[in-house]
Amino acid sequence: MLNGLLDLPFWGVMIAALILTHITIVSVTVFLHRAQAHRALDLHPAVSHFFRFWLWLTTGMVTKEWVAIHRKHHAKCESTNDPHSPQVFGIRKVLLEGTELYRKEANNRETLDRFGHGTPDDWMERHIYSGHSVSGLGLMLFIDLLLFGPLGLTVWAVQLLWIPLWAAGVINGIGHFWGYRNYETRDASRNIVPWGILIGGEELHNNHHAFSSSAKLANKWWELDIGWCYIRLLSALGLARVRKVAPRPRRVAAKQTVDLDTLRAVVMNRLYVMADFARDVVLPVVREELRDADASGRRLLKRARALLVKEETQMNERDRDRLQDALQFSQTLRTVYEYRQQLNDLWSRTTASHEKLLAGLQEWCNQAEASGIQALQEFARSLRSYSLQSTA
Repeated sequence: MLNGLLDLPFWGVMIAALILTHITIVSVTVFLHRAQAHRALDLHPAVSHFFRFWLWLTTGMVTKEWVAIHRKHHAKCESTNDPHSPQVFGIRKVLLEGTELYRKEANNRETLDRFGHGTPDDWMERHIYSGHSVSGLGLMLFIDLLLFGPLGLTVWAVQLLWIPLWAAGVINGIGHFWGYRNYETRDASRNIVPWGILIGGEELHNNHHAFSSSAKLANKWWELDIGWCYIRLLSALGLARVRKVAPRPRRVAAKQTVDLDTLRAVVMNRLYVMADFARDVVLPVVREELRDADASGRRLLKRARALLVKEETQMNERDRDRLQDALQFSQTLRTVYEYRQQLNDLWSRTTASHEKLLAGLQEWCNQAEASGIQALQEFARSLRSYSLQSTA
């Protein structure tokens, strides 16, 4: 009885702790994040209630508070109103004091009222989960001690610290500070690793900010989102219904006319368009310029290579200086960069009519094809094939 009802060896207790914390991660990513905050899927009431109950036991988090804070993070990302941006507060503070930032925002009534709509508001939520949020942690401690004996205290402590460490610290901190980017969003979001396992897929944070309402966070063939695997399993069992995933560009090879269908398809897939422009135009031109440059020119171009495809709002003064040096060095690069900016400006014209936007895209394609830069010409021709219509 000293080792609890399960009487597990030490390694068995550690495996059990990892399983328990993994269930918590799945509850956060599938229920709180994708289903509640972003409405990317619907869950069967029994599944939703299990996740609510489990989070009450293991975290003490209130659904409305978590959802409201996360929605505000997206609405005010990287601004002074963002509840936990490392670009504002500094990476050290978000990593080490992320829980304190969360609690401070959870006490903001305006945040809850404005961003917490649509979350559970039944008797259990009002009187148990929200009304006695700390009681679940006490019950979990009792269960852990009963199952694992004295080691249950360690298991309970690990469960208690798991979300503050990984979610409040790592995702909110490192996820907006360090990693790779598939898409140049206007925020500083990063994919920490391409295999979203430890944090249920939340490591693919740049993908999420690019397509926030998508139930699937992996966008490249080599990325793994284990949270999506659980969603597919629940869907197969009839316990979940996916409402939305990230759009994928559709191409019609024979399409050569830039029309309203093209415009809508390009705007809808603008993040893919810009990512393709970086891969198919900017980087090939940089390679050509590097081949022809002298030693000092190569150093200059290598320093500015990443900046040529970086979101302008994410640049500091040193970045801008290095970029301008590279653009002054190469007229071809300057031309390519100007076309990139012009294309990016198209979907920033929020007040322009469809006719004006279409005329702008048509003019861009015509001028790009007449630029004399092969990579740019081929890319402009590829834009003509974009379509929202079925190819069947």
